[in-house]
Amino acid sequence: MSSLSFDEAQKLVDNWISKFEEGYFPPLVQLARLIEELGELSRAISHQTGVKIPKQNENTHSVEEEFGDLLFLMTCFANAQNISMNDAFTQALNKIESRDTSRWTLKKDFNHV
Repeated sequence: MSSLSFDEAQKLVDNWISKFEEGYFPPLVQLARLIEELGELSRAISHQTGVKIPKQNENTHSVEEEFGDLLFLMTCFANAQNISMNDAFTQALNKIESRDTSRWTLKKDFNHV
């Protein structure tokens, strides 16, 4: 599969979810699932960095796999709430760029394109 835009990802997820009678989970269930996946991402990072050694016979997953699961669930949540991920991300970038423009020390050789 090639790279996807936010819009394409949201459409793919919606097409998949729309095949099922149950549809999207209610917001609090989706939030619980996001928190669960965030915990699994945390565990994968702990295992990858050696901070926490997996338990014997523990089923481990890669950071990339857990990150993907989190992205899928965030896309489900955005779709269920009629949120454009593209618009939300653009708004977040604009907020961060204006709020944090002088917060950090720019690299001397940085050339903004």
